Amino acid sequence: MSDSTSSAQPAAASAAPKSGRRFEGQVAVITGASRGIGLGIARRLNAEGATVVLTARKPEALGEAVAEFPEGTALAIAGKADDPAHRAEVFDTVAEKFGRLDVLVANAGINPVYGPLVDMELDAARKIFDVNVLGTLAWVQDAVHHEGLNFRENKGRVVTLSSVAGQIPSEGIGFYGISKAAVSHLTKTLAVELGPDIRVNAVAPAVVKTKFATALYEGREEEVASAYPVKRLGTPEDIAGAVAYLASDDADWITAQVLTADGGVVTAGGSA
Repeated sequence: MSDSTSSAQPAAASAAPKSGRRFEGQVAVITGASRGIGLGIARRLNAEGATVVLTARKPEALGEAVAEFPEGTALAIAGKADDPAHRAEVFDTVAEKFGRLDVLVANAGINPVYGPLVDMELDAARKIFDVNVLGTLAWVQDAVHHEGLNFRENKGRVVTLSSVAGQIPSEGIGFYGISKAAVSHLTKTLAVELGPDIRVNAVAPAVVKTKFATALYEGREEEVASAYPVKRLGTPEDIAGAVAYLASDDADWITAQVLTADGGVVTAGGSA
């Protein structure tokens, strides 16, 4: 029985490796992409052939970011991630210029406060939830419903950014972690609802060396990194590689997953 089963599936056994330009001819939107993880993701997808559309709040920083890409392969659209008018502008522009969307990376997120939950201003909590959770949902909703993007027809892929802070309590960033736990569950629920046409996965990083995470390691990087089995903090390139995998055809049978990219720190008993 085992012999006949093996011989019946030669294509799977001998499948060729995917091309190094896995996103050739595709269009990707990356939110929060003027720097850090978002910019790293845009660079990786672009290097693998995608035309990338970068969004972020500040026009100047976004302009500087998009200027580094080969001419004609990147577009910048500034605006707030939780602003419906901004989302409409992004998707209308993508539809008009390219007529398609293949990959949506919902990376934009905020954490304007640091400290214990018991002392947290509730207005700050609402803002974090609005941007990190409802904003992520809104980007997916708008992409799916926009008739000019053909997102379903293109077998669209969504990758959201969660965090290990959403898996285990992390001192000082408690509500950010709560919002990211919600993003993880949102990702799984969307994957179930949108399959088989659209795959939805998440990447959950630990501390990555970006301006956003500075408060978690500045002045004590070696001490923080000592808790990681790999003995270093993450880089935007580390997360970009994980996102590119999940957004590619190499992950065609993977959906509703949260890929923890943490250098082993959670398993070793650490936190974000």
